[in-house]
Amino acid sequence: MPLTFRIEKSSGTARTGLLSTPHAEIETPVFMPVGTVASVKAVSQDILEDLGAQIILGNTYHLYLRPGVDTVRRLGGLHGFMSWNRAILTDSGGFQVFSLSELRKLNEEGVTFRSHLDGSSHFFSPESAMEAQIGLGADIIMAFDECTEYPADQARMRESMELTARWAARSKRYFEEHKHEVPWKTVSSVEFQVSRGPDFGNSKPETRNFDGCTQSLFGIVQGGMDRVLRKESAERTIEIGFPGYAIGGLSVGEPREMTREIVESTLEHLPEDKPRYLMGVGTPEEIVEYASLGVDMMDCVLPTRAARHGLLFTSEGKVSIKQARFAQDQGPLDPNCDCRVCRRYSRAYLRHLYASNEVLAQVLNTIHNLSFYLDTMRRVRHAISLGEESRFLSDIWSRSKS
Repeated sequence: MPLTFRIEKSSGTARTGLLSTPHAEIETPVFMPVGTVASVKAVSQDILEDLGAQIILGNTYHLYLRPGVDTVRRLGGLHGFMSWNRAILTDSGGFQVFSLSELRKLNEEGVTFRSHLDGSSHFFSPESAMEAQIGLGADIIMAFDECTEYPADQARMRESMELTARWAARSKRYFEEHKHEVPWKTVSSVEFQVSRGPDFGNSKPETRNFDGCTQSLFGIVQGGMDRVLRKESAERTIEIGFPGYAIGGLSVGEPREMTREIVESTLEHLPEDKPRYLMGVGTPEEIVEYASLGVDMMDCVLPTRAARHGLLFTSEGKVSIKQARFAQDQGPLDPNCDCRVCRRYSRAYLRHLYASNEVLAQVLNTIHNLSFYLDTMRRVRHAISLGEESRFLSDIWSRSKS
């Protein structure tokens, strides 16, 4: 079964859809929690299921280094390894290698880099990145790309964009030749539990044999902060042909207004009938805004990272729970939130846990932030289905300023 995508409702540029993968049917637009090392930090898989997470991310660079692709493959791929029966997307590792600018050496063939763990030398090419992602066994995998730094001059942006286009072609060629090697097909062709339908909380999993199912490879559009290069990158990536397209190379230090401009202009050149994935964004108001522009998939470490630093997102604006003014506050974190944290614990208790450096603080803060993001996206889908996304966007923008 290849990936399928069906648009359910359009309202202006915004749309809702249903994205079908071997392990789950995903309602879009969707926010995807980041599980860098096969774990969304501080949250167990059963809680993620309760929160309604439809798809999560894994990071190829980190999993390649530890525990290693062979280990994950032998244990049934990421789904079996981490006991997660819903959808998974893995990135190619390109962004993480980009982040190791002082520890990497790039040429046409790929990137030589040193591990941030022990300094050992490794090499990623489009082919080896595909081999690793096939071994990890995610439902959706990403072509190997080069992320352009910001700022960068015109020559550098073009060079990076053209390299990404050549690597995309190599990525697809290797994937098409080896996609049958996915671990949950060749090793685990017995029946698994697969989550189906938009409302995971009320729907029962059905058993499924994965014979005939394959991963899907998405292409990535680069081009720095140049709209002309982004258009060319989109056209060249579409010419290669992928079932979905990602916008990469953003949130690398550029002004937020520039990010929006590049996203909006790039979306104009992507196929309307394919899923559009904006990589590495953003705040609650940003994911609402990008959904309104027609983005179908988004991910970001912000809800989990901010939670570990005591920054919590609420319907009344951002809350820094570390502040002393919450020490005697008996009220819930967010009176308009129905998550398990807001139903049970006071701001005073959450502030106490954080001030005491208790591990439970990270757990509860993360559960709330993820719940807020996932609930926000559910409300976005509902607003689009009713044709009210403009009003919803205005409401959340006003709350973000408080």
